[in-house]
Amino acid sequence: MEIIFSERARREWTRLERTVQDHLREKLSLYLESGQPLNFAERLHGPELGEYRFRVGDYRIVFDVEGDTIHVLRVGNRKEIYKK
Repeated sequence: MEIIFSERARREWTRLERTVQDHLREKLSLYLESGQPLNFAERLHGPELGEYRFRVGDYRIVFDVEGDTIHVLRVGNRKEIYKK
């Protein structure tokens, strides 16, 4: 699978501390290497934000899936991610 970040997600990623980025990167790699990354995801109830999310500690990665591509829409702390 391939991961593509939206412009907003890319900006949010760059604002995170380096240690948080490294931890999220490790988890994303683990999920992708499993061959079934959606097994680690949870479907979101409201489709306005995105279809799925990964939970990594206090951080969330919100994304949609299209074929073999994960489109990351948002990245951030759980306290802030669901605010518009």
